[in-house]
Amino acid sequence: MFYRRAGIRHTSYRSERRLWRLPFDRGLVALVGALLVIAPLVVDRLYLVGYLMPWVIWSTAALGLNFLMGGAGQVHLGYGAIIAIGAYTSTHLVRAHAPFEIAILAGGLASAMIGSAFGAAALRVKGLYLAMATLAMQSIVDFIITHVGWISGGGQATLTVPTARLLGFELSGDLRCYYFALFVCLMVALFMLNVGRSSFGRALAAVREKDYAAAVIGVDSFRFKLLAFWVSSFIGGLVGAVLAFCFYHAISPDQFHLDLSIQLVAMVIVGGLGSVLGSFFGAALILFAPILLNQAVGALATGLGVSISADLRAHLPLMLYGGMIMGFLLIEPLGLVKIYDNIRNYFMVWPFRHAPR
Repeated sequence: MFYRRAGIRHTSYRSERRLWRLPFDRGLVALVGALLVIAPLVVDRLYLVGYLMPWVIWSTAALGLNFLMGGAGQVHLGYGAIIAIGAYTSTHLVRAHAPFEIAILAGGLASAMIGSAFGAAALRVKGLYLAMATLAMQSIVDFIITHVGWISGGGQATLTVPTARLLGFELSGDLRCYYFALFVCLMVALFMLNVGRSSFGRALAAVREKDYAAAVIGVDSFRFKLLAFWVSSFIGGLVGAVLAFCFYHAISPDQFHLDLSIQLVAMVIVGGLGSVLGSFFGAALILFAPILLNQAVGALATGLGVSISADLRAHLPLMLYGGMIMGFLLIEPLGLVKIYDNIRNYFMVWPFRHAPR
């Protein structure tokens, strides 16, 4: 009976409008936050750099894309290009001795302006046509970054990212980089949680559900869709700067190709459209499932004494990974966050049988 609504009464609008109205939810959020803060101090550097930091950064990217796809209902297959714009803009500004605080904001603004410019043209179409328009944006940005020498140095070149200074401190070392990435992630998550309760979020929800009906009640659907592109692209630019300075430390065009955009879309869909928590679930599954499946296949083959060719060893985990994603979506099309909600609703009425749907 530890996870119940029974006995919890709201006597003011303030308590009713809390982000987490159940004491258990507030405790769980506090526990997860404490673990994220303490984890780098106790885990090995391999796990920090190889697992925890990528999960935090790509969860932030999934949040930015989910704002557009889940919040406004607009498909985007060029988010990798948005991240690339932020990464290259911030890197070049810091190399030109600009303060990092200005560089990261400029990276976000550059991504927002270019992303919304493409969005203004793309929003004249819908559905698959919009997806193809954003895919064209990915191709155009890829081509420009690869072939304009002063941006990237060429298709095969790697641009070294200098060490930045944040508020007078060097942004160097795994701990500082992780905590900065975690700070950005938490700020984006808090923004996503609160925007749904604002007039802007309600207008986006109306546009997502039926833009013609939203226009009838006075919501300018084109304006709010364009704002959604702007905000989503700004978050993508921030993620690009964090990736460049905290994780990659050297950037090249092949880090931001179409496959990155497809992976981000998969994170959003598998996690759950329009869900903040789903973005974290989706990022974890897409990042870690191939690694765990690869280790499981190797351990199983060793335990059974079966010899597996290198080619099959490389492709079998990917086949299982694709099948697992299809299975998740067949079982629950609304994503992993819906499975979590079902478990949560079950424990709300446990040990009784009937859970709310």
